[in-house]
Amino acid sequence: MTRNRFVLVSAGVVVVSLFLAVCLRAADEADHAAVGRATEIFKWINFSIVAGVIVWVFGKLLPPVFRKKADAISSAIKNAASAKAAADAELREAEAKLANLEKEVAELRASLERESAAELQRLRAATETDAQKIAAVAKTEIEAAERAARLELKALAAHLAVDGAETLLAMQLTPKTQESLISNFVNSLEGRPN
Repeated sequence: MTRNRFVLVSAGVVVVSLFLAVCLRAADEADHAAVGRATEIFKWINFSIVAGVIVWVFGKLLPPVFRKKADAISSAIKNAASAKAAADAELREAEAKLANLEKEVAELRASLERESAAELQRLRAATETDAQKIAAVAKTEIEAAERAARLELKALAAHLAVDGAETLLAMQLTPKTQESLISNFVNSLEGRPN
């Protein structure tokens, strides 16, 4: 940075020296055209000084701002990745529960079928019609339990998905994040040609 300051100070000294030389020459020549030329040179010198100051100010102030915004975006991406990993873990857990539930239903079905077969054999001696009614009731109960378990599982999965999405949105879309996204978008539009 000291080299840049040295270059700026040196350029300023050269510009001022040239300006003084032009002014002295203009004073010596009392010609109106020379005064007009000196005025034109002064305008260009003034423009170069103002432009140099503007370039220096933007070169000094803007990089930290851009660095902060890049760091904020990077941390938001990391947070989103960790939230996605947590949601994926919850999804895998729900799928494992679903697989276990299907096993339990199958075991329950097999167990009930075995019991109903034993009951059927015991009651076969008594009446054939009572055995048929018991088997129909057992099958209906199994189907109802299976439907109820599936509905409960679907409700649980939907609830977990909605909660996960709500948490993710709440974490990512804070007013500050929204303002930052809009600001970055507007800044990117300003840099583009029409």
